[in-house]
Amino acid sequence: MSRRLFSSLALFSLLALHSAWPSTAAAAARTERAVFAGGCFWCVETAFEGVPGVITAVSGYTGGHTKNPTYEEVCSHTTGHLEAVEVTYDPARITYAQLLDRFWHSIDPTQAGGQFCDRGDSYESAIFVNGPTQRRLADESKLAIERSKVLRAAIVTPIRQLTVFYPAEDYHQDFYKKDPVRYRTYRLGCGRDLRLQQLWGKAWAKPLVH
Repeated sequence: MSRRLFSSLALFSLLALHSAWPSTAAAAARTERAVFAGGCFWCVETAFEGVPGVITAVSGYTGGHTKNPTYEEVCSHTTGHLEAVEVTYDPARITYAQLLDRFWHSIDPTQAGGQFCDRGDSYESAIFVNGPTQRRLADESKLAIERSKVLRAAIVTPIRQLTVFYPAEDYHQDFYKKDPVRYRTYRLGCGRDLRLQQLWGKAWAKPLVH
């Protein structure tokens, strides 16, 4: 191979590599995140798993005053943290408004002090917003449900400012895959899907992830 041909090929490779950089950066920039608390994070996680446009759903803790909380500490209801899920998504495929709609229909927004059979501060529901756009959309979605009169009681789920989200321990992530029998038994025993069906209809009961 001549030196000139080698140099040309090398230059072509560098230009091709360089042209790929903006695409990679643009793809990363397209992802956004949303954080929701709705009781047991195993169940909130499965409300978003497999939804087109959702990239990841990670169980964790947020809203409290302690750093790097453990599951045991959060369950003591002394940290101020709620069990929550961080949803990373592609806004070109699913919007924040659509995620909000899915969240509302996966919880009981009229229930204070916890969700379903789980009682205590760490199981309370909340929408944690990141920035004014999320705040506006969350307010609008809440108002729309209130005006629809579909619920027979007032919505008590607050809209709060997101601070730090701490991922939960590894054994909590994708728990429905790691221990499906325990997950389904818990979900059935907690009455989550029965209550969701009463509030929103059969379409919103989701005992399994497809």
